[in-house]
Amino acid sequence: MTKSLILCDCLGTQKIDREALAAATGRACSRVHHALCGDEIAAARAALAADGTTDGTNAADGPLIIACAQEAARFADLAAELGRDAPAFVDIRDRAGWGDGGDATAKMAALIAEAALPAPAVKALDVLSEGRCLVIGPAEVACAAAATLAETLAVTVLITDDGAAPTLRGGFEVVRGRIRRAEGTLGRFTLHLDALAQMQPGGRGDFGFAPPRDGAETGCDVILDLSGAAPLFPAPQKRDGYLRADPRAPLAVAAAVFQAARHIGTFEKPLHVALAPELCAHSRAGQTGCTRCLDACPTGAIRPDGDHVAIDALICAGCGACSALCPSGAITYDAPAVSHDLTRMRVLAETYRSVAGHAPRLLVHDTDHGASMIALAARHGSGLPAAVIPLAVAALAGFGHAEMLAALALGFATVDLLLAPGSDRDTIARETALAEAMGGAGRLRTLDLADPEALAAALREPCPMDAATAPVLPMGSRRQVARLAARALLAGDGTPVPLPEGAPYGAVLVDTDACTLCLSCASLCPSGALGDNPDMPQLRFQEDACLQCGLCATICPEDAIRLVPRFDPSDAALSQVVLHEEEPFACIECGKLFGVRSTVEKIVEKLAGKHPMFADTAAGRLIRMCDDCRVRTSLHGQDNPFAAADRPRVRTTDDYLSKRRDH
Repeated sequence: MTKSLILCDCLGTQKIDREALAAATGRACSRVHHALCGDEIAAARAALAADGTTDGTNAADGPLIIACAQEAARFADLAAELGRDAPAFVDIRDRAGWGDGGDATAKMAALIAEAALPAPAVKALDVLSEGRCLVIGPAEVACAAAATLAETLAVTVLITDDGAAPTLRGGFEVVRGRIRRAEGTLGRFTLHLDALAQMQPGGRGDFGFAPPRDGAETGCDVILDLSGAAPLFPAPQKRDGYLRADPRAPLAVAAAVFQAARHIGTFEKPLHVALAPELCAHSRAGQTGCTRCLDACPTGAIRPDGDHVAIDALICAGCGACSALCPSGAITYDAPAVSHDLTRMRVLAETYRSVAGHAPRLLVHDTDHGASMIALAARHGSGLPAAVIPLAVAALAGFGHAEMLAALALGFATVDLLLAPGSDRDTIARETALAEAMGGAGRLRTLDLADPEALAAALREPCPMDAATAPVLPMGSRRQVARLAARALLAGDGTPVPLPEGAPYGAVLVDTDACTLCLSCASLCPSGALGDNPDMPQLRFQEDACLQCGLCATICPEDAIRLVPRFDPSDAALSQVVLHEEEPFACIECGKLFGVRSTVEKIVEKLAGKHPMFADTAAGRLIRMCDDCRVRTSLHGQDNPFAAADRPRVRTTDDYLSKRRDH
């Protein structure tokens, strides 16, 4: 069903061409209202009443789109009153209409086309918090906070100073101790404590404490840390259920107490990433290879687990850095999936180009800081240029080199990333540098700005206005998307281009003088980039499959392997090449080919006639035999280690009778 579009010019502050939008989007457009959320809300009511989405389907799949995101809550409440599902919403005002960069019809059409895409289902887990709260901090501050929380939560106070315990408890327990280790997340924290002393509520004067004991363990659902010390977890602001405040800041403490009181009940925890362990190149045979995700994860949600890694979905904060950095595709962002963002970019670029006739520019931002910056720049400043299309993503660090290259290959002239205060700048800088080397040079930029008007000014600076290449459609995994896009952008003679150190693409160079063709590298290669030839001594390599994980260089006993980060856009990268080969050795008994001639001859030279086990010529011949002949010769030889004494003669009846006759 084609979605109809309800338009409003927001008190005449934006210009909307109804006929042009109808032609560009292929949707039935209402007349342009003046105050749809105010004086003309009856028109919204009528449109919602006529909307047929009463079967409980996803609102984004319904036939109605209201071109106003600011008052989405009001329209959703109105739909609920009418017994209808909430319609879809699209912001064509802050992101398009409020700007002085010319006609915004093409951008509006692109944003409307994007809003009409079906929203992917969000995968989530239910997390239960029963309200067991641990308050940590100095006695005075912690006990005051606990007294407030005790009305809602089951509170225990862990005093971190020498302050006296309260003689009049407000429904909470008090202990004193030192936290040795903390782990877990909302609903399932575990703490290991030393010097734990429980309060003894008896006697006169201040309450005392029992003798301290080490090695205690306890659990809770929520932690309110008012100690002012170092946080208990890495990236504490990303740890669900862990709240911190400076004990010297009363307003911050009050805000943290208010937040802690709300951490009771059942919560949905999105499953941000998906893991395919069979693709992981972390390690093989006890040798460490790729550690990109482990090094980048700010919360410690990723840990080694044998030959691959494991992800604690409850600790994962969804920053997306692991997905952007994973060379094999073992970790992929899944909230939403990367394919959904690629579809969004394709629809935005195609729709804009069909209306405007030239390439748009892409501004990638997060849903919090970036969206606020755009709204403020539009309301109080010059807004976004007409050719700049904003794209909100759930994880800015997850928008890696593959997505950047895909955006350029889909027809965007430039890609700008608007950083947020908490963005993973190292990962974004690394991925941007990689994308620039793979064909995006001069068309990628990161904007680290906190002033909305500075953002608008930066987007008006001179930049390429034409597309880098004719639009192509990158498909497949992130690695395949990156390759297809880079090939289109690097339209040249197919010469390999160098990449930054640590890039997940490249070649393997082998020192043929040192290599003995032991093939330990091929046996451990997680992606199959290195392989052997079962018919002759050969080491083969397929560059397109190489992850540059380093396992081959680590395991090589001769230190004969060197990694070269580069990208080969030619078809040669898709086929196997021989890195090293030698002539096989022919068995001196049966002529069967086995081993490597140079290796066998080297062993014979070092052992035959010199080593005690090969002191004679016959033993030295064993080295030049295949497995079958070596075993056969050893069994029939005089020094057969498996040989036993001659079998005794079988005694017969005559032997017994003759012995009796002799007696």
